[in-house]
Amino acid sequence: MIYTVTLNPSLDYILSVPGFELGKTNRASGERLVPGGKGINVSTVLMNLGFQSTALGFTAGFTGKEIQKEIHKLGFLSDFIHIPGGFSRINVKFKNYEGTEINGSGPSISLKNLETFYEKLNQLTEGDILVLAGSIPASIPGTIYQSVLDTLQSRGILFVVDAAGDLLLNTLSYRPFLIKPNQYELAALFPPNEAPVIRTRKDAFPYAQRLQELGARNVLVSLGGKGAALLSETGKKYELPAPKGTLVNAVGAGDSMVAGFLAGWLDGEDAAHAFRMAVAAGSATAFSEGLAGKEEIERLYRELEV
Repeated sequence: MIYTVTLNPSLDYILSVPGFELGKTNRASGERLVPGGKGINVSTVLMNLGFQSTALGFTAGFTGKEIQKEIHKLGFLSDFIHIPGGFSRINVKFKNYEGTEINGSGPSISLKNLETFYEKLNQLTEGDILVLAGSIPASIPGTIYQSVLDTLQSRGILFVVDAAGDLLLNTLSYRPFLIKPNQYELAALFPPNEAPVIRTRKDAFPYAQRLQELGARNVLVSLGGKGAALLSETGKKYELPAPKGTLVNAVGAGDSMVAGFLAGWLDGEDAAHAFRMAVAAGSATAFSEGLAGKEEIERLYRELEV
């Protein structure tokens, strides 16, 4: 079974606001409200590709209940811990402006809540896959991902970590199966005097190798419109340009890459196939109003050559 963890899920309010201007009244030409958070996005695309998963994490208040209700509609499993205080965050995302969003902070998580979360993780066994994705509430220790991997490290579980900064760095000694920084997150992992300037896909490989030296097995780097690069655990380098298409919505494209890679890997443990699926899935989401569907992913997959 695949388990995805979203410790700080959200309701994503996705707006299309052409010609947005600060200090003026702007009117949306389109809007959608969907359950959000990186792990939830991974579960959604996995489901679209025919792979069941269970989403874990915390929800709170009326927004948390709505998140769970919408996940149920989508059709994949969830086992969120609903806490009585506060409410799950609402994130406002502007789909016309890549990377422009306003994110809420989320509820406060108690030690008792965390104990319940670890109890749920105890159900994982050998052969399971655990995806740790995204930011965490301010009330949770910054070492949470490290602690999760430390707790489960001897169980034969494949770990995937899609996070930024120390949240990611703290997990590398546990040899995560896959990490997926984007080009900016990759640069931010290094001291300012060593920070890479990544202009091409090839620029990513030396720094991906340094993350492998710290413990990561497969390093998948997304570069937006420039495509993606993969340094596999065998040391083989793969790169692909982004397929041709019109950017419609960048929200969830990176999460779709994680889902595509896992789906491709589960097809036969072939890195080239998994990488191609990752790029196809990420691009299919970028070219869609919502998260990518199977038909569009498969169409783009056929256009790509590793």
